[in-house]
Amino acid sequence: MAAMRLFLCEKPSQAKDIAKVLGATRRGDGCWLGSNLTVTWCIGHLLETAPPDAYDARYKRWVLADLPIIPERWKMLVKPKTAGQFKAVKRLLGEADELVIATDADREGEMIARELVEHCRYRGPIQRLWLSALDDASIRKALAALKPGAATFSLYQSALGRSRADWLIGMNMSRLFTLLGQQSGYQGVLPVGRVQTPTLRLVVDRDRSIAAFVALPYWAIEVPLLADGTAFSAQWRAPAELCDEQGRCLDQTLAQQAATAMGNAASARVVQLRTERLREAPPLPFDLGTLQEVCSKKLGLGAQETLDIAQALYETHKLITYPRSDCGYLPLSQHAEAPAILAALGRADPALAGLLEHLQAQRRSRAWNDAKVSAHHGIIPTAAAQNLERLSGKPRALYSLIRARYLAQFLANHEYDRTQADFDCAGQALRAVGKVIVEPGWRRALPEALTPAKGREAPPAQALPALREGQDCSVTGVTLKDLWTQPPKPFTEGDLIKAMKNVAKLVDDPRLKQKLKDTTGIGTEATRAGIIQGLLERGYLVKQGKALAATPAACSLIDAVPRAIADPGTTAIWEQALDMVQSGEMSLDEFVGKQSAWMSKQVQRCAGLRLTINGPASPAAAPWKGKRKSGKRKATAGRKRVGKPIGRG
Repeated sequence: MAAMRLFLCEKPSQAKDIAKVLGATRRGDGCWLGSNLTVTWCIGHLLETAPPDAYDARYKRWVLADLPIIPERWKMLVKPKTAGQFKAVKRLLGEADELVIATDADREGEMIARELVEHCRYRGPIQRLWLSALDDASIRKALAALKPGAATFSLYQSALGRSRADWLIGMNMSRLFTLLGQQSGYQGVLPVGRVQTPTLRLVVDRDRSIAAFVALPYWAIEVPLLADGTAFSAQWRAPAELCDEQGRCLDQTLAQQAATAMGNAASARVVQLRTERLREAPPLPFDLGTLQEVCSKKLGLGAQETLDIAQALYETHKLITYPRSDCGYLPLSQHAEAPAILAALGRADPALAGLLEHLQAQRRSRAWNDAKVSAHHGIIPTAAAQNLERLSGKPRALYSLIRARYLAQFLANHEYDRTQADFDCAGQALRAVGKVIVEPGWRRALPEALTPAKGREAPPAQALPALREGQDCSVTGVTLKDLWTQPPKPFTEGDLIKAMKNVAKLVDDPRLKQKLKDTTGIGTEATRAGIIQGLLERGYLVKQGKALAATPAACSLIDAVPRAIADPGTTAIWEQALDMVQSGEMSLDEFVGKQSAWMSKQVQRCAGLRLTINGPASPAAAPWKGKRKSGKRKATAGRKRVGKPIGRG
């Protein structure tokens, strides 16, 4: 009898795409059948980490004396909602002679498959299908280059470490603080999580810095000048010793005196001229965090909404590569596919015709760099681009952003001449800055709205007339500006994603800061949107337009929990430890052991605290039930674990 090869996918839609390429077209029970091969699927996680009462029935009641709860041997339970598909997968694993794991090519995808392999005691050979796109050509390419199963096993160990750390902190600290809250009269659940709590702290700290901000007045002077019939504008430069660190003049009398003196002057003399040719390389293709940040700013999309749309573009439309990437670089091997992708993009959208004339498919920007590619490469369009009429609204806008960043890689650098002209006007220093574009380059692909925003104080770009040192320019007016310093801006979802990624910037301890320089930040590309969404659903954060604000209960909780749990630096250190598990530098048991010991210490330290929680009770479901409040989303959302405990993350 011929050997049966089983492909295990993450979702039904993914299984259907792979089955079609493999010729497995007959429908079976929870699978697609082909010649000596079967393609089956999960529905996200078919298993979930057991709740505390699965280890001991007494844990159904929440009692301080029972904490900390640390399992000796971890248990997994079949999720009731998808028990039918679990049964099908278990049967097929029992019949399989060899297994190809074809779940999403990331840490969580690895866990979805490997936890089943372990639970169902499959002992046969394993290979790994590593997909970055779901169009037919990409699937065929990946099938021809299967990895040995051992090559990705450490991803599973790392995912298991993350899951167990989340369980230990979520279950223990949520019970602890909920019980402490009850002692002081607060009846709601107080969920605490390894990633959600430090993320909440970022917003609480920002809100408090806004509330504590005291506006200071400062003064600026704009002087319109005229040279050879051409008008332009120069800015007053106050003496450095009378300015703050941002170069703003805080002395009103000095500013008024300068304005009066220049207002009485007929001309300003050019004392120094400097022109330099500047070149800007194109921005990298998107990673998910940068895409969420740009979509928040430019399209007003939430982080989860951006991920959901990107997931649909990848999974349903096959128009982009894997979206949950933390990397904007591309492998050198991908460059060979560029001509086919560019040709497909041109056929799919005739509006690109003018731009395509400037593209050079052989151009290799800094994006192509094998040394900087992680498990996934930047998010780019696939060669499966088709007529875009079926895409409209937000999906079309988001796809256009991804496409533009890719097209930019095949255009020249953006080049411009920057001229800085310094003037003396009645003894006062003025400066005018001019910009003349020499080569639009990659900015042809990116509409002006998508270029990086200028700083709040930056003068508008202008073209200066041809000036020479010693030349006198006419003063045509003087405007003294009465201005106020601005408070920090509240976080938008995009800003918060960026802060989670770049958490090292927000850490004060210099040794920790150095250690965190290369960290992935807090959370992962795949989980950050869900963390923010969870905080909104639990009533810890509210939306005010695009801005996020912390609720009174959130502020009280951040004040109550141990500083280490709410510290983004601690979470980022844990992320580094998980990276060590993934690279084999630390064992899973060692990581979980350290987490357990740390957790026990925190429980001992906090058991006697007195809490004061302000605000209404959180609407969150109880963490011990292991259920997420929100329940269902569209399949395209790609949410991994619908039933995960509230403390997770």
